[in-house]
Parts: sequence; structure tokens; C-alpha cells
Amino acid sequence: MGLLLIIGIILLVLWALGLFAFSLGGLVHIVLVLAVILIIIWLLKAVFRAF
Repeated sequence: MGLLLIIGIILLVLWALGLFAFSLGGLVHIVLVLAVILIIIWLLKAVFRAF
């Protein structure tokens, strides 16, 4: 597993905790966007050997 994927998964888990367990407001959505971006970059690297 790549570092980007691990960071993305951790951010997704933190997003889920923030959404369902805590009330963090807009910070939760920022974490979600960062996680999705990192996972997309990881997929591009894995599939197309880009970057």
C-alpha cells in the first residue's frame, strides 16, 4: 500500500468519526475532500504509472 492510500484511508476514517461521533462543522468536509483527492492521486499512480 502506498503512503497516499494510507493517508487517504486515515482521513476517511477521521471524516466518518467526525460526521457521526463529533460535531466539527466544516472541518469534517475539508478532511473528506483531502482524503478523496489523495485516493484519486494514488489510483492514478497505480493504474497509469503517472507522476
